[in-house]
Amino acid sequence: MADKANAHPGAAGRAAAADHPASIRNVVLVGHSGSGKTTLVESLALASGAVTRAGRVEDGGSVSDYDEIEHRRQRSIQLSLVPLAWDGIRINVLDTPGYADFVGELRAGLRAADAALFVVSAADGVDGATRLVWQECAAVGMPRAIVVTHLDAARADFDEMTAVCQKALGGDDPDAVIPLYLPALGERRSDGSAPVTGLIGLLSQRLFDYGKGTRTESDPREEHLLLIEEARNRLIEGIIAQSEDETLMERYLGGEECDVKTLVQDLEKAVARGVFHPVLAAAPPAGGGRQGLGTVELLELITGGFPTPEERGLPEVTTPQGAPRPPLTCDPSGPLAAEVVKTSSDPYVGRISLVRVFSGTLRPDETVHVSGHGLESRGHEDHDVDERIGALSAPFGKQQHPLGRAIAGDLACVAKLVRAETGDTLSAKDDPLLMEPWMMPDPLLPVAIQAHSKADEDKLSQGLSRLVAEDPTMRLEQNPDTHQLVLWCLGEAHMDVALERLRSRYGVQVDTVPHRVSLRETFASRATGRGRHVKQSGGHGQFAICEITVEPLPGGSGIEFVDKVVGGSVPRQFIPSVEKGVRAQAARGVAAGYPLVDVRVTLFDGKAHSVDSSDAAFQTAGALALRECAGQATIHLLEPVAELAVSVADDFVGAVMSDLSGRRGRVLGTEQAGPGSTLVRAEIPEIEISRYAVDLRSMSHGTGRFTRAYARHEPMPQQQAARILKEASNPDGGR
Repeated sequence: MADKANAHPGAAGRAAAADHPASIRNVVLVGHSGSGKTTLVESLALASGAVTRAGRVEDGGSVSDYDEIEHRRQRSIQLSLVPLAWDGIRINVLDTPGYADFVGELRAGLRAADAALFVVSAADGVDGATRLVWQECAAVGMPRAIVVTHLDAARADFDEMTAVCQKALGGDDPDAVIPLYLPALGERRSDGSAPVTGLIGLLSQRLFDYGKGTRTESDPREEHLLLIEEARNRLIEGIIAQSEDETLMERYLGGEECDVKTLVQDLEKAVARGVFHPVLAAAPPAGGGRQGLGTVELLELITGGFPTPEERGLPEVTTPQGAPRPPLTCDPSGPLAAEVVKTSSDPYVGRISLVRVFSGTLRPDETVHVSGHGLESRGHEDHDVDERIGALSAPFGKQQHPLGRAIAGDLACVAKLVRAETGDTLSAKDDPLLMEPWMMPDPLLPVAIQAHSKADEDKLSQGLSRLVAEDPTMRLEQNPDTHQLVLWCLGEAHMDVALERLRSRYGVQVDTVPHRVSLRETFASRATGRGRHVKQSGGHGQFAICEITVEPLPGGSGIEFVDKVVGGSVPRQFIPSVEKGVRAQAARGVAAGYPLVDVRVTLFDGKAHSVDSSDAAFQTAGALALRECAGQATIHLLEPVAELAVSVADDFVGAVMSDLSGRRGRVLGTEQAGPGSTLVRAEIPEIEISRYAVDLRSMSHGTGRFTRAYARHEPMPQQQAARILKEASNPDGGR
């Protein structure tokens, strides 16, 4: 692991297929947008010998951000796998987007990894979203380390950033967040600043110089030894505190000198257990060199300190019907259990699935069982089918390198899985399994769309189905009340990328239109109406007359139809026809085109003709009678009200509550949701929170989260209702 005495780079290069889970490390990079994750991946690829020039593969593309949309936006938007090799170990590096709109890709990366490397910019510090992810990793015991980037930024200070990380991420044990190295500075520039050119190992007390782009090792200068004494003692005490050898602390306090080899071994074990979190520094190669600052140390930390797949617990499995199954182990000869963590489309190859194999061995051209993922509410149908997989490959930028197999603990790309979607389980066809799904954020930003032209309309359904198959954080809804096609996204950037993919990848142009909520109509007062439908056009005519009263009912009552006809003025066989006509008109609305609810309709009189009356005639008469009643009564519009639960940092509670009140919300109460976090509960009209996903993120600096659930419909304020009713009655404005 990093900082071994006399450590040297081992065999390196592009990763080959792993032969045993012990020779695999799966690590996910976590950090805010702009923290330097992708640059770090490219530096690691160069240092390991996987590429010959900074971040470029043979076709000139990047090893990580190779998607055309990523190029245009200059931002990572998807999970990327970059397999590397170091000291005979296959390292699957999972580069995740840092922007909050693409947190679904981050969740997939966390699911596929066994350890996390948090990338923190010395120029920006630790943001709220990074702290939340750190806490989630801590809750499941995922091993974590921190790498500080952008040390060349103005006023960047490694010691200060280490203190920030200890405070923000250390929680109850800041001594578990400790640097393994201190930066060594080069010659001072004319402005008084000095570049970081090397690292001083606190355990080995060696200087690793990267000033010329290649790591060299030497004895530290005298001023370095004075600099590291306090930091070295603190590191040793931190390692001993986490050591499984209870006698080590006693020997240390008794004045015994601790063997560096023993300290390194204890450090490796503590990191793998997720109780010790080393801090390192990294920077791109200098002067066209091959090794960036800290890259060798990072590679050795990953291979020596991060756990193997065998050391991490596996997700629970059941049968597709929900029957329990024994826990899985990371055994290449065990039952096959793999999971699709990402789905993408290639214009030439078709659908490509990135798969993490948890148990068993996956081989090309075999038939596997695909089990669904329980996201049917988001438009992702559950699956329970057999599929024949295509070729296996390891991605490297835009390239795909063939693999003969993928064993337990490894990741691979699978071609030609037509039915499988992100989150689905792959297992043996004669022993189907279903894995417990990982936590997926709810899409809470609605975007109403429509086809731009008739040609786009013909391709829209297929394009949208492919889009949501790739992204389980997206939900597609055909609203039965507003008849709008709504794409639910995580934010505006998520929406923009989705629409751009529709256009560039699937050739579908769509327009966004204002999103409408599902309003309702109801009567505010009692009214009486007469429906008369009398026509004569030769032969049998149409004759039906009915008289009804309509009166309001309490909320949630629906529509109640009462028959009070006496004397047979409306024949028995036509009373259901009147009810059918009334209910059909209620579904269409009587004022603004929204469904009518919470009324009692009473049929008390009417007339019929022995020849010309019919079922259709009385249906029409019933609808006409209801419309006449609406013209005589006051109609109220009802708007949906949502139950909102907002989790936010304590610093922003006041701003959130004030904002909710300004949106006509009613705050029901607050409660402690965890250290430094508060849960605010409120009821709020849905029309006021269509953009709340965007506004809350801005208001809370990325720390706020919320859930929403339908509560009921309530009368809309008179001024807003009058405006909507006026628009509905305007034949030019429409609704």
